[in-house]
Amino acid sequence: MYNPKDIIDVIGANVRMTRNPFGIPKFLVNSWHQDLHPPQKGEAMLFTGLMYQFVPYIETSTDYLARFEDSDWSQYLRYARYMPGYLSGLGLALLTPGSQKRKYNAILQNIVRILAASRVSFFYRPELDDYSGVLLYDLGDQDAFVQHARYVAAKLKKAGIRKLITVDPHTTYALKVLFPKYVEAEFDVTPYVELINLHSHNGTRRVTLHDPCFYGRYLAVSDTPRRVLSNMGIDCVNVRNSGSFTSCCGGPAESISPKLSDQIVRKRIDELKSTGEPIVAMCPICLGNLRKAGANVEDLANVIAAGING
Repeated sequence: MYNPKDIIDVIGANVRMTRNPFGIPKFLVNSWHQDLHPPQKGEAMLFTGLMYQFVPYIETSTDYLARFEDSDWSQYLRYARYMPGYLSGLGLALLTPGSQKRKYNAILQNIVRILAASRVSFFYRPELDDYSGVLLYDLGDQDAFVQHARYVAAKLKKAGIRKLITVDPHTTYALKVLFPKYVEAEFDVTPYVELINLHSHNGTRRVTLHDPCFYGRYLAVSDTPRRVLSNMGIDCVNVRNSGSFTSCCGGPAESISPKLSDQIVRKRIDELKSTGEPIVAMCPICLGNLRKAGANVEDLANVIAAGING
């Protein structure tokens, strides 16, 4: 296990310098929308929080962390916070395969198609779409989280943004619960899955849905994706630990200890595989961690989009 303070210091320094935990220039991280041209006007702004975009970089960085965990080299991580954020970020961007970036960009593009098919009035402004800072809060650096959250909230308020449509549970929790509590910034926040109004009669199939912690335990929206899938002719076969009693995928621990994260996720995969049905995730962190451990798992947005196209 790495020294948690070293990890927190590096992430905090990157967020202060570059407004994201990896130090990667935003134009390199957030390119999913360039060919799709999502709407510029609407009732609510689509806010990705850059979480799906970060997953390929998380996979690359944790692969290197796993190589050096518990080795003599791990002690030198503390000096990484002194490296200019964009310098390390550019290096990470170069090491991350483009195929992985395109894979996660496609999920966001499918979310846009789903919202359009559901006749949701939304728009997207990439210059206002920022990382929420939620990992800083998760790791216990409340001061750094509050500082960054104030920056994000101020940008949105200055632009007159009131309604937000989120695409992942971590960002949803940050904007819906943490921003009002710590920076007195309240927005009308709705996860995209709650806005889906689609039906399909292309035949029935069965899946096992992995509930992320923030949706299952803290925001109580686990019933919504099951209803959406049911309307698409897809039945959910639950495992014992689901809904408000869901088990963690181990993803939040991977920056501190890839080994511990791997132990947690493999237990969860065994639970999910017990149904014999395909696994579906609705959180980018869960999706990436389950896939990295070898699970055959698809994102909820891809499953729904396939139903539309079918």
